[in-house]
Amino acid sequence: MITAVRTSYNKQFTPAKYKQFLAGIAQDAGIAPAFRIAETPVFIPAALSTKLVQACEEIVNVILRPDFKTITTDAIPAALKVPHENDHPHFIVIDFAVCKAEDDSLIPQLIELQGFPTMYAFQEVMARQFKEHFDIPASLNNFFNDLDETSYYQVLREMIIGDCAPEEVILLEVKPEEQKTRIDFYSTEKALGIKTVCLTKLIQDGKKLFYERDGIKTPIRRIYNRIIFDDLQQQSATLGEHVNLFQDLDVEWITHPNWFYRISKYMMPFIHSEYVPKSWFLHELPVIPADLENYVLKPLFSFAGQGVQIDVTPEDIDKIKDPENWILQHKVKYAPAIETPTGSAICEIRMMYIWADGAARPVLVHNLARISKGKMIGVGFNNKDTWVGGSCCFFEFE
Repeated sequence: MITAVRTSYNKQFTPAKYKQFLAGIAQDAGIAPAFRIAETPVFIPAALSTKLVQACEEIVNVILRPDFKTITTDAIPAALKVPHENDHPHFIVIDFAVCKAEDDSLIPQLIELQGFPTMYAFQEVMARQFKEHFDIPASLNNFFNDLDETSYYQVLREMIIGDCAPEEVILLEVKPEEQKTRIDFYSTEKALGIKTVCLTKLIQDGKKLFYERDGIKTPIRRIYNRIIFDDLQQQSATLGEHVNLFQDLDVEWITHPNWFYRISKYMMPFIHSEYVPKSWFLHELPVIPADLENYVLKPLFSFAGQGVQIDVTPEDIDKIKDPENWILQHKVKYAPAIETPTGSAICEIRMMYIWADGAARPVLVHNLARISKGKMIGVGFNNKDTWVGGSCCFFEFE
């Protein structure tokens, strides 16, 4: 997107460098990624950087509304509510498509948002390996708010571990060894000294939870939660015996599972910004638009793009039995903004926040990118192309 940087990067790129870059990631993390890593980062020009930050802060302002919990009461499915919800999420991620405005300038358009942690440890690993193996201009930065590699991990450590001993904190997932994001679990363990634990390995004694660490029954004070609870509910019957996480437990959640639902697509009809597509709850839609080809239908309770209907018809809307669980959103048109040696690509940018207890606002800290040449943007949909996949951004600021 920064023409001079893009041209220079494409010229310096070689398959050998890319191979060394991937090997560097695997060595750093201790495991090779289970998803495709793109051959390039995304270079964000100052004008788009400013718009992205502005869009994020406008969304944060909605989350800071005094009545936010009231307007999102119905966001949490009754069967998925977890006790002891705290005042705010510790992590927020906000996804934008890179699009073009009428004047041909690049603008962000909100796609999704979550009160949930993403690849916080691994994204720094990836950015660092890009800088080690390719010529990334020093004027561009993958961090925000004056953070660097050292201070970033310090912020992450304070958020996840806090005043606990590392052995009292676990990263919790269902079948972590099978997750495509497991490289982030390895990176988190390496950076913070905490262990990744499968739900089925938890030990309950009254309200307290334990796990085995080096053969020793160890108490758990904090859970760095990576479980998506509607996914857990779908596969719960196949997991065998495991702790019921929906009960009253003496444990601190980082971040509490309820925030995954409050800060989600459910928020979109409440956000009024030029960077947020117009959205309606389907059961509140006054009339079906005549130009349905310009809209997308999204389920409120799903992940990884499951259930999203891109080519919507009136019949699709009529078939939906639970319209209160769907939104109709104005379709976003991605711009082919990244020039690669094998053709133009589109991308999404994830802006990553951390919100410390007691802080007035969350702080923007890092980013993630997905690059695609197909209709679907997720890394799982781009297995046959090159110069696509998971990536990160380097931002220019004025």
